[in-house]
Amino acid sequence: MRKAAVYRNEFLTGILSEENPRSYVFRYDDDYYNDPDMPSISLTLPKTQKEYRSEYLFPVFFNMLSEGVNRKLQSLQWKIDEEDHFGLLMQTAQFDTIGAITIKALL
Repeated sequence: MRKAAVYRNEFLTGILSEENPRSYVFRYDDDYYNDPDMPSISLTLPKTQKEYRSEYLFPVFFNMLSEGVNRKLQSLQWKIDEEDHFGLLMQTAQFDTIGAITIKALL
């Protein structure tokens, strides 16, 4: 299982987990959830204490990935399979993303 911390504007938002290539889980951090001033991470993942589960990488995270030639170059540079969406996300969404969300791999 691989896990990543999800940040929104430098605030820990929650944990994204890949249980296997067909099972993803996102859960809001309790402190983030309990702060009424903090918005949900996306319209499709409203703030709740329950876990979100999906057979696919959630669209808010999948849409952070590069496409086409850029994905191929990233895959070659970091030796990550082009179809390993979670691996590419953890590698490429650590810094300088478009928008407020960043992803940091957890060991």
